Amino acid sequence: MAETPLLVLWDVDGTLISNGGVSKEAYALAFRMLTGRTSTEKVITDGMTDIAIMRSLFDRHGLEISRDQYERLFKVMPRALDSLVVQLRNRGKAMPGARHATHALAHEHNVIQSVLSGNVAANAFTKLATFGLHGFLDFEIGGYGSDSEQRNDLVEIARSKALEKYNIVFDSFTTVIVGDTPRDVEAGKVGGAYVVAVASGEYDVDDLTTLGADVVLPDLKDTPRLVEAVLSARRAR
Repeated sequence: MAETPLLVLWDVDGTLISNGGVSKEAYALAFRMLTGRTSTEKVITDGMTDIAIMRSLFDRHGLEISRDQYERLFKVMPRALDSLVVQLRNRGKAMPGARHATHALAHEHNVIQSVLSGNVAANAFTKLATFGLHGFLDFEIGGYGSDSEQRNDLVEIARSKALEKYNIVFDSFTTVIVGDTPRDVEAGKVGGAYVVAVASGEYDVDDLTTLGADVVLPDLKDTPRLVEAVLSARRAR
């Protein structure tokens, strides 16, 4: 019997990279580009998609995103981040072990890697490419904030893209989410995926275990352990 292919979907911020606070600056800049006003409110990300983050920022300024602003948002946000790439490179970093992890999985048989991120697609690529983490990921089949405002929709969206490209149906035992926040765990569970959580951010191992992640790792530093955790989705079948 042929080995079951796995679709591994990586979260970006906090899992593969640290953006050094540049993301929040990009949201504030995008707000100014869309409204002509300087943001006076704190940018709240909280694992939301880019569109949800921007809608929240508009709301707290007493504004509603117009149809025109919403349509422009998908071009403005990449422009805002592109203008801050030097700052991203200087202040951000690849998370320890991220490069080795993606490289190791790329050399496993029947493993396809992509992204599940609240970032719009262009910004997910920019963030990962800035730190040389894009080479082993198929960005055509990921789930992004530009696909849906609701993060919980993104697993099924990524699966649909993968089906169209590879003619493979990925299910709850062949789709793996790797992320660091409760929203990653929730998106994986709602989407019917196997969840490998990484306690590399503000949530510790106990937090992520309680939330229902299938496997929780302290970080990505132990490459064999990360690979074993991802491949354990097959055995869970």
